[in-house]
Amino acid sequence: MSAQGGGERGGDRGGGDRGGGDRGSGGDQKDRKRKESILDLSKYLDKPIRVKFSGGRETAGVLKGYDPLLNLVLDDTTEYMRDADDSYKLTEETRTLGLVVCRGTSVVLICPVEGMESIPNPFVAQDS
Repeated sequence: MSAQGGGERGGDRGGGDRGGGDRGSGGDQKDRKRKESILDLSKYLDKPIRVKFSGGRETAGVLKGYDPLLNLVLDDTTEYMRDADDSYKLTEETRTLGLVVCRGTSVVLICPVEGMESIPNPFVAQDS
């Protein structure tokens, strides 16, 4: 026996049983509330949308599916290429990607293609 008591190696320190007790070991996930989506994308299903990502990439494709974390499935997807000199400027060059799964954590902007129009930048000094 050691001075700590318990008689066995390790004594009585550390709680004994492994497994963590009642500290969220999976249990009843039915009781957990399902995470509600921030956006209602159901109205855009099977319609073309434009998606911008945190790295600066831009794509357009037909929305085929999504989940509450904004993971997206796009079909007939096209990527819009950026200018090599100015990464904020898009070129006329595109690249066909086809069927794409977009990770929701990298999605910055989602907008419908229909009704979208390009306008001049109001913050750039206009030559008059």
